[in-house]
Amino acid sequence: MKLQLTKPLCFFDLETTGTDISKDRIVEIAVLKLHPDGTQEKKEWRTNPEQSIPAEAAAVHGITDEMVANEPTFKERSKEIYSYIKGCDLAGYNSDRFDIPLLVEELLRAEVDFDFKNNKTVDVQTIFHKMEQRTLTAALRFYCNEELTDAHSAHADTKATHDVLMAQLDHYQELEPNIAFLNEFSSRRKTVDFAGFVVYNKAGDACFGFGKHKGKKVTDILANEPGYFGWVMNADFPRYTKKILTEIRLSQMNTNS
Repeated sequence: MKLQLTKPLCFFDLETTGTDISKDRIVEIAVLKLHPDGTQEKKEWRTNPEQSIPAEAAAVHGITDEMVANEPTFKERSKEIYSYIKGCDLAGYNSDRFDIPLLVEELLRAEVDFDFKNNKTVDVQTIFHKMEQRTLTAALRFYCNEELTDAHSAHADTKATHDVLMAQLDHYQELEPNIAFLNEFSSRRKTVDFAGFVVYNKAGDACFGFGKHKGKKVTDILANEPGYFGWVMNADFPRYTKKILTEIRLSQMNTNS
């Protein structure tokens, strides 16, 4: 089944120094851009993370400190990378919970003026888990009858993710081949900040998604417990989460003034 696109869809995958969204950094990013007319483009960048790559991370993706020592930093590549995906919808494997939040952190750290508010996302892992409950390697074997060679290289994982989504569309008649449907279907919950620390409730209000105030409206907590905002700002939360909370706080202050 052909995927129906109204704008380009960028399948992307990150290799990183670890899994902490607020602290870890990108060492490799690969993008497969699928255009509405079916044509494809591929881009791949390696970046110097400006921190040591732990042995356990290097054992997964095979990228060592020496391999990226002479590469540009993410900040130096950031405008080129964002320019390539700007205006596109995004797809990945576990991308809603990891790749997109980490990419957003890097863009904020690089001071790139980005806007993803009108970008839809498709998390192929969520589709797979709703249907079959397996890994990317098993997904490729199940849907495409192929073995995933060179797993955990960004290029191989990106291509596998693309191939799995195309096969999922053929395999499940209930999946509609358009990004609006796939975005809704592959979303675990609607988040305000990508990382899931601020989420929408059923009424569409921004609520905390963690801690003692989980499920409570952000505006209520900021009004009744202003010190909580300061605690979040000084704690180890993602930059984008802090940016969203700051915007909500400023909007609340303007409304009350």
